[in-house]
Amino acid sequence: MKLSLPDSAKTALLDELGVANRHFQQVYPGDKPDRQPVHTVYGGANLFKADTCKRMGDIALNNLQTYAPNFVELARVLQLKNHEHLPVLEKDIHELTAKLDAMTADERKQEPAWLAYSVYNKIVQKLQREAVEDFRVDFEDGFGNRPDAEEDETAVRAAQEVAKGMQQGTLSPFIGIRIKPFTEDLKQRGVRTLDIFLTTLLEETGGKLPDNFVVMLPKVTIPEQMTTMVRLFELLEQANGLAPGTLKMETMVEATQIVMDEEGRNPLMRIIRASEGRCIAAHFGTYDYTASCGITAKYQTMAHPVCDFAHHMTKVALGGTGIFLSDGATNVMPIGPHRGENLSYAQLRENQESVHNAWRQAYHHTTHSLINGMYQGWDLNPAQLPMRYAATYNFFLSSYADAVHRLKTFVERAAISTLTGDIFDDAATGQGLLNFFLKALNCGAISEEEILATGLTLEEVQTRSFFRILEGRRRR
Repeated sequence: MKLSLPDSAKTALLDELGVANRHFQQVYPGDKPDRQPVHTVYGGANLFKADTCKRMGDIALNNLQTYAPNFVELARVLQLKNHEHLPVLEKDIHELTAKLDAMTADERKQEPAWLAYSVYNKIVQKLQREAVEDFRVDFEDGFGNRPDAEEDETAVRAAQEVAKGMQQGTLSPFIGIRIKPFTEDLKQRGVRTLDIFLTTLLEETGGKLPDNFVVMLPKVTIPEQMTTMVRLFELLEQANGLAPGTLKMETMVEATQIVMDEEGRNPLMRIIRASEGRCIAAHFGTYDYTASCGITAKYQTMAHPVCDFAHHMTKVALGGTGIFLSDGATNVMPIGPHRGENLSYAQLRENQESVHNAWRQAYHHTTHSLINGMYQGWDLNPAQLPMRYAATYNFFLSSYADAVHRLKTFVERAAISTLTGDIFDDAATGQGLLNFFLKALNCGAISEEEILATGLTLEEVQTRSFFRILEGRRRR
């Protein structure tokens, strides 16, 4: 077989291309296999206690069981699949529940009620075990502008409560603080709170931070604000004996200028780069962003088209970088208007209708986010937690069979390439498919055993890396 290209010329060209390819891969390494929380709960710093997350779980569970005492009621409110075939009479609901309880997981999947039953029970288990995945002690909108002395005292007290939560094991798996933005008016206050909080916390804990601790910098509009945070982190690490690079941050997409700058460019990548590897996530601020677009308060919701535009611009700018993306919050709280113990039937009914309407709105907003590839969002009240998990579990469980088929086919292709000695250079796509299962596993939607239907082993799943799975199979 004759070739026209001389080896030297071809090698030089491909070596030059290799440099560019490797640079691209460094900039866009693909989705991270690390655990991403399904939500972040924001709570005012003045209200935070060491056991806040546990108490939120108790409130959330009570809210669920008060307004949906069984899986059939929840299925009807949210119109989950096959809800129209479920029984109406309480006696029949009890009989169906007992029947499903007695079945194995595989047997249950053959029943029309399995999805609604599974979603409801997984919500209950989650609220009992780990109701809050991520919490942000909020010194910004959730705290407001207060006298300096009051914010100083709150920063000290909140840090002491976090330290106590570390000792008692009552913190959420992910936790952090949101400081005030680095605008000209508030930059001094933001830095002071950050310094007081971290210094106090590290003194209380002997120099240890909680696992997955992060600092949220809101209302970012220019890269210089991120750079300033990096320099402050370096100073705080030096002053408190932390290893370089320990402190991590998040940014917020909540102004039109972070989506489009004065030259008509999307500045998000430059803003992320300015963090010098410290920024791990970008969160969408629904209400500040819609306000910056001139949307009036009545129409400032997650469903507004300007939010979808911002989401898509963010995903296009940061897709493949490994930066976690989070949607914003639903501001309609599922709390009845009437309080007290001796409520009339009409008042109880009004409470139920109010809560169910709020549930439906939160459920649809979260589902919309998930469909658009936003696997995290904000919650502002413990009563919102049941719907966060209802939407999340329904999303993963109803997509499970299709996802198994896709990943199984992909794994088989990779296996054939491994056996024949071919190069299989599509690990990024494989990681994306694997991440569906890792996200479902992390939040409790599925078990490790349920991933085995894809053809992966338990040991392979636990690596959380499709690239490592390929490497392992090549070695075998």
